[in-house]
Amino acid sequence: MSAGDSGANLLEVRGLTKIFGTLKACDGVDLTIRKGEIHALLGENGAGKSTLVKMLFGSLEPYSGEIRWNGDAVKIGSPSIAKKLGIGMVFQHFSLFEALSAAENIALSLNDQTPISTIAAKAKALSYSYGLPLDPYSLVGDLSVGERQRIEIIRCLLQTPDLIILDEPTSVLTPQEADKLFETLERLRSEGKSILYISHRLEEVKRMCDAATVMRHGKVVGHCDPRKETASSLARMMVGTEVHAVVREAVEGIEKAEPLLEIRSLSRKPATPFSMPLRNISLNVRAGEVIGIAGVAGNGQGEFFEAVSGEVMQQDAGTVRIRGKDAGRLNITGRRLLGAAFVPEERLGHGAAPRMKLSENLFLSRYATDGKAFLGAGGIVKEAAIDKAAQRIIEVMDVRKSARDPEAASLSGGNLQKFLIGRELDRRPAVMVVNQPTWGVDAGAAAKIRQSLIELARSGSAVLVISQDLDELFEISDAIAVMHNGELSKPLLRAEATFEKIGLLMGGAEPGHPDHALETV
Repeated sequence: MSAGDSGANLLEVRGLTKIFGTLKACDGVDLTIRKGEIHALLGENGAGKSTLVKMLFGSLEPYSGEIRWNGDAVKIGSPSIAKKLGIGMVFQHFSLFEALSAAENIALSLNDQTPISTIAAKAKALSYSYGLPLDPYSLVGDLSVGERQRIEIIRCLLQTPDLIILDEPTSVLTPQEADKLFETLERLRSEGKSILYISHRLEEVKRMCDAATVMRHGKVVGHCDPRKETASSLARMMVGTEVHAVVREAVEGIEKAEPLLEIRSLSRKPATPFSMPLRNISLNVRAGEVIGIAGVAGNGQGEFFEAVSGEVMQQDAGTVRIRGKDAGRLNITGRRLLGAAFVPEERLGHGAAPRMKLSENLFLSRYATDGKAFLGAGGIVKEAAIDKAAQRIIEVMDVRKSARDPEAASLSGGNLQKFLIGRELDRRPAVMVVNQPTWGVDAGAAAKIRQSLIELARSGSAVLVISQDLDELFEISDAIAVMHNGELSKPLLRAEATFEKIGLLMGGAEPGHPDHALETV
């Protein structure tokens, strides 16, 4: 029996509603979290989860409804009020200053005059007691993403919360680090702490959570014990329909196919004090195959994507070859004109201009490759053709939106991701390079994106996927390589790869060697 089976109610939410214009982001939401309970909050992208937790943490003000804390009605007007009540939050995207130490980052959130040495001692003692060892004097910029998450968790625990909200807490962790986090959460539960756990990884929810609340289109559509459900039944509750399994059939003879993307001895010096150098990376991606690149964030994946996409050009034109042609000295547009497509990790500001409409973002990325379709005589923009293409992508990818052609910033993260992936798939590129294709995307949309990448490869394209989600890589990849400390391991055939092998490589237990000449199969 879990601690949550017998605890009294810690948090009760009744009829909580938040309206943005004509959109009810949360519509009469009811939620009860008991003391000593790990409670999952599930829902597809745009379901209202983020809006709900922002109201619980004081970042948004409800339009109507009631929040009760330990039986008393409360008004949470700011995060500082939430913290005083005993509500802490660890966000999916960390808010740490890289040039400061762990202790200095923690001190910034405590709002008191406690000396840094005292904070450092408390943080170190707490981190070791919970099995999350931390050097409080280490610079954040020198730490792995897993270590940075420890800072966020310890910073939260130092505020002695009774309720901890965790948003996608394992999205940046190796399997071994995730297991350590689960041990910490189980201890917190045994101590009577409550946890609101937001995750799209349904097997984790089944493993860790005592109860679950499911949201869809701003409303609560169900409460359940996730331990008595299957991952499929939870996904069905979230999206309202059956979520089809991703199908990846092995293909004979891929090793004989033409390499459409070739990377030869790619090295790159660090661009900033906290960026990762790339060390002699070589890789072939052939027609018909999906190659996955695993790794904990911060090990060079971003720098690698910039180099392959043409955001950073190479001195030697032959370092990157696309469809048999040297591309190392071509920019993004030049590489697109060779038949390549790219989807970066950061959606807003990198993949899309926030204040521009979806159709305008489509034009920005494809004016060169679709010039005849989108531009008329004298460079006149064919707005009708662009709008038609945008609406086609929106329909195919099931992008949920509040207007026909909204600004990119108005979409939820997952729905914007669906549009960005669809924008590139719509071109049927010969080479597709994607960084974190389904980060923060719900189960149904993730399955659609993954199946689309497999189908693109099987149609004769070369697909390279960089992802921190091992489940994703094992689901779609024909071979998996691991990036650690700026080096790339030799790809393992999917049939030979295991979570343990890949996890060890991600943690640096078996680092690659600079003189590795990598080959795909």
